[in-house]
Amino acid sequence: GGDNEAPEISKREKARLREMQKMKKQKVQEILDAQNAAIEADMNNRGKGRLKYLLQQTELFAHFAKGDPSSSQKKSRGSGRHASKVTEEEEDEEYLKGEEDGVANTRLVTQPSCIQGKMRDYQLAGLNWLIRLYENGINGILADEMGLGKTLQTISLMGYLHEFRGIKGPHMVVAPKSTLGNWMNEIRRFCPILRAVKFLGNPEERRHIREDLLVAGKFDVCVTSFEMAIKEKTTLRRFSWRYIIIDEAHRIKNENSLLSKTMRIYNTNYRLLITGTPLQNNLHELWSLLNFLLPEIFSSAETFDEWFQISGENDQQEVVQQLHKVLRPFLLRRLKSDVEKGLPPKKETILKVGMSQLQKQYYKALLQKDLEVVNAGGERKRLLNIAMQLRKCCNHPYLFQGAEPGPPYTTGDHLITNAGKMVLLDKLLPKLKERDSRVLIFSQMTRLLDILEDYLMFRGYQYCRIDGNTGGDDRDASIDAFNKPGSEKFVFLLSTRAGGLGINLATADVVILYDSDWNPQVDLQAQDRAHRIGQKKEVQVFRFCTEYTIEEKVIERAYKKLALDALVIQQGRLAEQKTVNKDELLQMVRFGAEMVFSSKDSTITDEDIDRIIAKGEEATAELDAKMKKFTEDAIKFKMDDTAELYDFDDDKDENKFDFKKIVSENWIEPPRRERKRNYSESEYFKQTMRQGGPTKPKEPRIPRMPQLHDFQFFNIQRLSELYEKEVRYLMQAHQKNQVKDSIDVDEPEGGRSIDY
Repeated sequence: GGDNEAPEISKREKARLREMQKMKKQKVQEILDAQNAAIEADMNNRGKGRLKYLLQQTELFAHFAKGDPSSSQKKSRGSGRHASKVTEEEEDEEYLKGEEDGVANTRLVTQPSCIQGKMRDYQLAGLNWLIRLYENGINGILADEMGLGKTLQTISLMGYLHEFRGIKGPHMVVAPKSTLGNWMNEIRRFCPILRAVKFLGNPEERRHIREDLLVAGKFDVCVTSFEMAIKEKTTLRRFSWRYIIIDEAHRIKNENSLLSKTMRIYNTNYRLLITGTPLQNNLHELWSLLNFLLPEIFSSAETFDEWFQISGENDQQEVVQQLHKVLRPFLLRRLKSDVEKGLPPKKETILKVGMSQLQKQYYKALLQKDLEVVNAGGERKRLLNIAMQLRKCCNHPYLFQGAEPGPPYTTGDHLITNAGKMVLLDKLLPKLKERDSRVLIFSQMTRLLDILEDYLMFRGYQYCRIDGNTGGDDRDASIDAFNKPGSEKFVFLLSTRAGGLGINLATADVVILYDSDWNPQVDLQAQDRAHRIGQKKEVQVFRFCTEYTIEEKVIERAYKKLALDALVIQQGRLAEQKTVNKDELLQMVRFGAEMVFSSKDSTITDEDIDRIIAKGEEATAELDAKMKKFTEDAIKFKMDDTAELYDFDDDKDENKFDFKKIVSENWIEPPRRERKRNYSESEYFKQTMRQGGPTKPKEPRIPRMPQLHDFQFFNIQRLSELYEKEVRYLMQAHQKNQVKDSIDVDEPEGGRSIDY
C-alpha cells in the first residue's frame, strides 16, 4: 500500500507547510504590532518637555501655541497608551527631573563603538546635536554644506540609538534615486550592524522585497526613493517608524506637493531633514518646513503669514531675526571654511571671451526682434525669455534650430569656431591635459552638453556624462569609471542642476562653469562636487563669460547676491531667495548692446591660453575688489536702519539708455511693424508672444552646402566662400524685407525647456 501513502504524505506535508506559513505570518504580525505599539507609546511621551524646550529657545512659540500649551500638544496620532493619562504638568515635571538627572543631555566625547572609521570632531559635534534633538523630542534639519558628511552623521545617530538606547529601528531614509546606492554603501561601511534594505525596483522585485526583506524584525533601515515613498505608501504605512530621514529635503518645501503630502501621512517618532542648501527662500517655504517639523505648532499658514507680516510697519530685520530664532533650535549648518581648515584652497577665475560672427548675428537679431521690450521694458516673463535666448546665443548659436549647417550634420572645426566659448575651451583643455588635471564641465543646458559631447569625440578626449535624464545605474557607473584609480576619463560633463545632488567627484581638480546660474548657490553646489573633503589638490574654477553681453551682468549679480547673503547671515538673519526682477532683467538684456551693434565682425581673439588666464585673473581680482567695496557700501547703507539690505544696488543706470538710437545708428532700420494701423496693445502682445500653432518661421530659404568629398578634388575653400557670400546676401535681403520678426526663436528641441 506504499503507493497510496505517498499522496497522503504530500497532502499532510502541504497542510503542515500552510500551517507554518500561517504561523510565520502571525508571528511577523505580532512583532510588527509590538514594534508599532512601542513607537506609538513613545510618540506620546515625546511631547514631554518638548514645548517647554521650545519656549526656552524662543518666546515666539507661545504665539503659535495660542498661549495655551495644551492646545498645541494634542496627541498627534495613534492611540498610544499614555495618551489620556499624562497631563501637561506631569510632563513638565518629568522633564525637569530628567534635566536634573542629566539624562536629557547626553554628550558623547567619543564616537559610538559600532561606527567604523574615524568620525571628525565636527561630525561628532553634529551627532551630539542630533542626540540633543532626539532627547527633547524635536525634529531637525541637518544643513551642513555639501561634502561635510551629513550621511555619516545621520548613520551615526542610528548607530547611537542602536548601541545606547537599544532602539534598532525601523528607520526610513527617503532620498533621490541616484543617491540610494551611496546610502547603502555608507551604511555598510560605517555601521555594519544596521540591517539596511533598499526598496526600489520593478513591481516584481518590489514584491520580493516586500515579502522577504521588508519584514518586521528583519531589518533596521529601509532606504527608498521619493517616487517609491509615494507609490508604495500602502506597504510603508504598515510600519510605524522611529525616524523618517529625508535627504535633499528642499524637495518638500512646498507643502502642497504630492511628496510633501505623502511624507506627512507616515507615522513616525521623528523627522530629520537633510539638505546642503541654506534656508534662503521665502517665508512661505520656511513655514512649510516648520510645519513639517512641528506640525502641532505651525499648523496654520495664515497665522504664520499674519505673524511675520512683511510690511512697512514692521521692522523687517526684526521679523527675519525672529524667524532665525524660530529656526535656531532645529537647524545645524556648518560651512567647509569653518570646519576644514585643511581643505585645499579653491581659486575662481573668470575667463572672458568674444563672440563669433554667427553669434553676433543672432544676438543682434534677438534684440531687434523684441526692440520695443528692450527699449521700454515689458512684462517680466517676456524679458526673462529674451534673457534666456541671449544666454543660449552666448553658449553656442547651434542651440537655435537651423543654425547648424546640415543635414547631413558634420562634426568639424565649425563646431568650435562658431562659438567664442568653444574656442576658449579648445585652448584650455590641452593645457589642462598636459598638466594631468581632470575636468568637470557644467552647463545648465542639456543640449549644450550634446554639442560638448560631439566636440570631445571630435578631439578624442575620453569623457563621462550625467544630466537630468541619466538613469541611476548609468550614473553610478559613470561616477565609478571617472573616480577609479588610473581612470582614462579626462572630462565629466554635468548639467548644473542635475549634477548637483549627492555626486562626489573629488578626483577632478578643475571645474569649468560653461555658463552661470542665476542663483549663485547652484554654481557653488556644482563646484562642491570637486571641492570637498577628500580633494588632494587645489581646485581651480574657470567661469566662462562672453564679454559685453548679458552674461557679464548675470555673473556680477550672482557675486552681489553672495556678498549680501554673507552680510545678512552675519547679522543673524536668513539669506533671502530673490528672483531676478524686471529692472534687473532689463539692465542685463541691454548691457553691451552698443558693442554688439557697433560691428559685425567676430570679437574672438587669438591670444594664447596663458595670456587669457592672466587677464581673467586680473578681471576676477577687479570684480573681487568691486565686491569688497560693494559690501562696505552695503554696510553703510544698512546703517540707516530703515533700509533693507537686499534693496541695495550700487549702480542704477536706467536713465542713460536709448536702445533704438543705438540700433538705428549701427544697423539697418528695424522693421516698421509698430507704425502700421494697429495701435491696440493686446493685439501687439498677441503678435509678439505669438504662441499659437506652429507658425512657419519666416526664415529665408538658405541652400544647404552640398557634401563635398576630398576625392572629388573641388576647390572647397572657394566654394565655401561663395556659399557664405550667398548666405550673407540672403540674410541681408531677408532683414531688409522682413515684415514681422527678425528671427523666430524656436523652442529647444524635444520640448525640453531650460530652466534658469
